[in-house]
Amino acid sequence: MAFDACMMHAVLEEYSREFPEGKIEKVLQPRNDEIDLVIHYGKASRRLVFNVGPNAPRLQLSDRQKENPKAPPMFCMLLRKLFLGAKIVSVEQPGFDRIAAFKVACYDEMGFPTERKIICEIMGKYANLVILDGEDKIITALKVIDFASSTVRQVLPGLKYQTPAMAKKLSPLALVESSEFISHLEAFSPERSGEKFITSTWSGISTQVAHELVSRATGGVDVPLEMIDRGRFYTVFSEWQKLLIEGRYTPTVAFDREGKPVDYSYMDITYLGDSVTTRTFNSFSELFDLYFAERDRLEHVHQRSKDITQLLNTATARTERKIAAQRQSLIDSEKGEEYKRHADLITANLYRLTRGMESFECDDYYTEGCPRVTILLDKRLSPAQNAQKLYKLYNKCKTAKVVLREQIEIWERELEYLESVRSFLERAEREEDIIELRDELFRSGYASKLRGYTPPKKLKATPIRLVTSGGFTLLVGRNNTQNDLLSHKTADKGDIWFHTKGIPGSHVILVTEGREPGDSDYTEAASVAARYSKASGDNIAVDYTRVKNLKKPQGSKPGFVTYKTNYTAYVKEADDEALARMRCE
Repeated sequence: MAFDACMMHAVLEEYSREFPEGKIEKVLQPRNDEIDLVIHYGKASRRLVFNVGPNAPRLQLSDRQKENPKAPPMFCMLLRKLFLGAKIVSVEQPGFDRIAAFKVACYDEMGFPTERKIICEIMGKYANLVILDGEDKIITALKVIDFASSTVRQVLPGLKYQTPAMAKKLSPLALVESSEFISHLEAFSPERSGEKFITSTWSGISTQVAHELVSRATGGVDVPLEMIDRGRFYTVFSEWQKLLIEGRYTPTVAFDREGKPVDYSYMDITYLGDSVTTRTFNSFSELFDLYFAERDRLEHVHQRSKDITQLLNTATARTERKIAAQRQSLIDSEKGEEYKRHADLITANLYRLTRGMESFECDDYYTEGCPRVTILLDKRLSPAQNAQKLYKLYNKCKTAKVVLREQIEIWERELEYLESVRSFLERAEREEDIIELRDELFRSGYASKLRGYTPPKKLKATPIRLVTSGGFTLLVGRNNTQNDLLSHKTADKGDIWFHTKGIPGSHVILVTEGREPGDSDYTEAASVAARYSKASGDNIAVDYTRVKNLKKPQGSKPGFVTYKTNYTAYVKEADDEALARMRCE
């Protein structure tokens, strides 16, 4: 669902309950469109996250740790100057809109007590974070809006802050009587849907919540008002109002059949039917941390790796075109045998051929039944020269077959390499992962495609480190360069190597230290290899062998190895809970 005013109301209630007066200990800006305040109250410290990006704007408490840029942006530095050590004394929701106003007690440049406000506007692509002084004048904003950007509302330093204009609608916090509800129904067009009636009459309600209420009243979603029982509709709506007013929230996330989160709400989700499963949480902070963790990571990767993505797309398309052309040439080279047969027939019939003939007919001695065939000739050449020309074409096709097969194999390996880099890019978790991938492409021959790129003097390779239930260490490569280091330098010859069969992925090393791992250790290592790959499904083939059996062909791309002695396990990829457990041990 969208982060509507009702969700804002629920989140602010949770914040006020946990932090009636929170001291701002840190100001962080992990991304251009996000500010995190580390708030301390009593013995608790948590992050207050203001995300005003276009894809997932929200306000939440969070326990997630995030990487921060080495040099804080100017906006972050200004907020540190204004708010470090200050106290958030109250929070309001003006006009029951998607706006939160945090009143902060702090000190001015001269050391005198003053008051400032942090205004968080969660309005889709227009979301913003605005800082006000004690007179509600704008000090700064994360997104400055001048007259060129909007003639309706400007957000500029020095101007008086004005809340965005709202349509005149009823507040959901004012409990409506049955007669009033029915009068609103009668004034609304009966052909329009129940969802439109709710969102058009009351403020701050998202489309998904309106669908949920209509579904509870009718069993459907897009149901016209004229087909909805009024009494039942009012009962469902009034129960929802009481839930909102009394704060009886049930933070819920809906997951599809693949386990991906598809919706969230402050109450039970039933309108999606049996196509989803739901899970409830103890708090909205837990809900948002789970729901947006993967989305935030992908957005971060997308922002930081646009040049890599463009390079991969271009290189992949060029390689695919080259392979297609070579395969077509390989098909054309199959005509070589026909050239040779025709040359042999010309040679066998030289006694009856003369220069200037354009074609002749003869028996095909090389085909069963000796059918009559017509062979075309170049009238400018003698019969012997025609035969020599066809023999040359045959030899050219014969050579082309060998060369083309080699070239197709080389370019197919190049395509596999590009897919492996794309796979690692999709799973990148840190800024360093993207830097290492960019450096890998540079050193793999794509330097000219990365314009202006200067390779760092030294990169510290830090593979993922896990521990199995049997106490064995697992090392997981984050990219092809790390795969090479793990398999050929870090790992001992007696360690065990895991990799998905025929699918790009990480090299996983089970460090044995001279001991023999148990069955559970093998299974966990294979499931981790399945997780850190492009494989999907419940029965993923994972090859494993001793490191001593690995060979790296000379001149091959990073991460490429060959092996002959191996076993294959069929496993399900490790889930988030299993990975968290292995990281904790």
